[in-house]
Amino acid sequence: MEKENLTDMPNFILLGLSNNPQHNNVLSGFFFIMYLATLIGNVVIVSVIIRSLQLHTPMYFFLCNLSMVDICLTTITVPKLLFNIFSGQKTISFHSCFIQMYFFHSVGNMDSFLLALMALDRYEAICNPMHYTTIMNWRFCVLLLTGSWVLVSLHGVLFTVMTAGLSFCRSNEIHHFFCDVPPMLKLSCSNTYANEMVIFIEGSVIVMGPMLFILISYIRIISAVLKIQSSQGRCKAFSTCTSHLTAVILFYSTVIFMYFRPSSSYSLEYDRTISVIYSVVTPMLNPFIYSLRNKEVKGALRKMCIKQNLSMRGSE
Repeated sequence: MEKENLTDMPNFILLGLSNNPQHNNVLSGFFFIMYLATLIGNVVIVSVIIRSLQLHTPMYFFLCNLSMVDICLTTITVPKLLFNIFSGQKTISFHSCFIQMYFFHSVGNMDSFLLALMALDRYEAICNPMHYTTIMNWRFCVLLLTGSWVLVSLHGVLFTVMTAGLSFCRSNEIHHFFCDVPPMLKLSCSNTYANEMVIFIEGSVIVMGPMLFILISYIRIISAVLKIQSSQGRCKAFSTCTSHLTAVILFYSTVIFMYFRPSSSYSLEYDRTISVIYSVVTPMLNPFIYSLRNKEVKGALRKMCIKQNLSMRGSE
C-alpha cells in the first residue's frame, strides 16, 4: 500500500473527526443538531427577507444570498459525515471526493465575496448616502453577484484540478471529515510545492483580496462616522455595521489559519477543529448574528410571526 499509486483506485477513506466509535456517536448528535439549526436559521432569514418589503434593499439581498450559500456549504460536508458515521462506511469515491472539493471551495469562497459586497453596501450607504440608490441599483448588485460566482467557480476548478493531478501513493486514508486541499496535500507523494504556491498566491487574491477590500472600506467608514457631530448619529451608523463585522472576524480568522500555512505545519487535531468552525459553526451562527444584532431583521421577523399567528387564528 505504501508504494502503490492510488490515483486510479476507486475509493478514499474519510477517517472523520475521531477514531473512537463512542466519540463519533456523540459527535454525530452535535453535527445533526448544528446542521438542523443551520437549515432552520438560514431558511428563516431568507423567508423574512423575501416576505418583508422593507428588507428589499441591496444589503439584505446580499444577506439572503449569504444564508443560501451557508445552507449549501454545510450540505456539502455534513450529510456525508453523518451518513458515514451511521452506516459505518467511511469510503468516498475518487471522483466524488474531488467533486466535493470543488463545490466546497467554490461555495466557501462565495462567503468571502458576499461579505465584501456587504462591506461595499455599508461603505456607499454611510460615505456616499446621497448617491447610494444610484450606485447600488439592482442591475449593479446582480452583476456583482454574477461576477463573484464566476470567479469562485474558476477558483474551485483550479484548486480541484491541481489536487486531482497529484499522485496518492502513501495511503488512501484522508484524516479529515471531507475532501479538502490541506489533508490531500499531506496524503500525496508528489512534490506539492507548486500547489502550495498556487494556494498562497491565487488563494491570497481570492480570499485576502475581499478581506483587504473590507478592511479599506471600514477604515473609510470609521473615518466618515467619526466626523458625525452627534453621538447618537455615530452610534446609529456603527450599529448598522456590527453584525457584518462580527461575521467577517469569525470567517476570516479561521480561513487564514487553515489555508495560509505550509503543509508541513498541518496538524490533524487542530486543523479538523478549525475546519468544523468555518464549515459548520460559522454558517450556523450567521443567522443569529444578523437576527439578534439587527433591529430591522428582528422587527421584520416579529411582524412575520404576528401575521402567521393571526392567519392561524383566522383559519380556526
